[in-house]
Amino acid sequence: MNTEVYTNLEEETVKTLKWLGGFGSDPDGGVSRLLYSQEWVDAQESLAQLFKDEGLIVQKDEVGNLFGRLEGSTFKDETILTGSHVDTVKNGGLYDGQYGIVAGFIAIKYLKAKYGQPLRNIEVVSMAEEEGSRFPYTFWGSNNIVGKVEKDDVKDLRDFDGILFEEAMHQAGCDYKKNPGKIRDDLKAFIELHVEQGNVLETEGIPIGIVQHIAGQKRFTIEINGQANHAGTTPMGYRKDAMNAACRMIHEMNDLALSYGDPLVATVGKMILEPNTVNVVPGKAVFTVDIRHTRRSVLTKFSEEMTAKMRDIASSLGVGIDIDMWMDADPVPMDQKVVNIIKEQCIENKLNYKLMHSGAGHDAQNFAQVVPTAMIFVPSHNGISHNPDEYTEPRDLAEGVKALIGALYKLGYSKEGI
Repeated sequence: MNTEVYTNLEEETVKTLKWLGGFGSDPDGGVSRLLYSQEWVDAQESLAQLFKDEGLIVQKDEVGNLFGRLEGSTFKDETILTGSHVDTVKNGGLYDGQYGIVAGFIAIKYLKAKYGQPLRNIEVVSMAEEEGSRFPYTFWGSNNIVGKVEKDDVKDLRDFDGILFEEAMHQAGCDYKKNPGKIRDDLKAFIELHVEQGNVLETEGIPIGIVQHIAGQKRFTIEINGQANHAGTTPMGYRKDAMNAACRMIHEMNDLALSYGDPLVATVGKMILEPNTVNVVPGKAVFTVDIRHTRRSVLTKFSEEMTAKMRDIASSLGVGIDIDMWMDADPVPMDQKVVNIIKEQCIENKLNYKLMHSGAGHDAQNFAQVVPTAMIFVPSHNGISHNPDEYTEPRDLAEGVKALIGALYKLGYSKEGI
């Protein structure tokens, strides 16, 4: 399949993104469209009408995931799914999540216009939620699609205004799934098109990234307990300075991470000191560590080395240490067959691409556990995301849509499928 260079593809993608971004647009810029808010309801209802106007079969599940289907002619019990999440972070950007929905819709629209009815169903999904921005729960949309949700997971959750999850859900006209463990047996592949949220593609001047792995994550809270004391009267050699110990641990962690090299990353994102006063030696320091890599064995090995070094430093300085690993998520490989289909279509249609990994989590990692799954990235300017300044060049947006068109054509219009 030779994808045409659609002269209005850039314009249509940008126009539709701005239209969708109007639901929840902030007065000072950015978009705030939180799960089950009125802005969320308006966006899903308007997308449903957009899908209907294009002749797609529209369905919404109980929790609010929205689907627009171009029905197949031959394999009616087989569906190729694409899309992403419609919710945003508070004061987020125009591209994260909603680009995958817009691109999926436009890809289906162009395939229908050029090739007519596919052999198997091609469907775009606007997923209810991924960000966890309103309630302390993430991936509500995709977790429901793949049967990973229990009612008890969310029923007692409240948002920042004290509103119960259930109350907000019912007010938005949604409910729990009647059969939460059921997984659709018609799904044959899922492709999520997303902005990179990093700066690799822009730095290398490449418009398409084909994701092979979503990195696993380990997150820790490290608590150092020393002794608070007077900053002027306590000699350096007599101190049990929790801040000093924490700094030495962080320095060792960074050196260790550099020695491992890419794609391992280790980040201290938060630190708290007590008593946090200018003239007192800190008696307590608490900091977080976020570690990511595409291989489980490397994650485990690095974590063990890091924590051993931290314990040695604590012992040598005479301070106490408590290490709490509160997140341990495995890396998720993408399906190699779907990855190869995207790669072959990029080659056939002369789209410049690179194979890469995702350091951030995405809905695709949930789908990958039940259906062949892959991701396509387009560049993010300066790697900025979750921010009103989030931006992707229109030509790169269009290149991503072309890559998606090629993959959906191969999966939806060929007899062999996947």
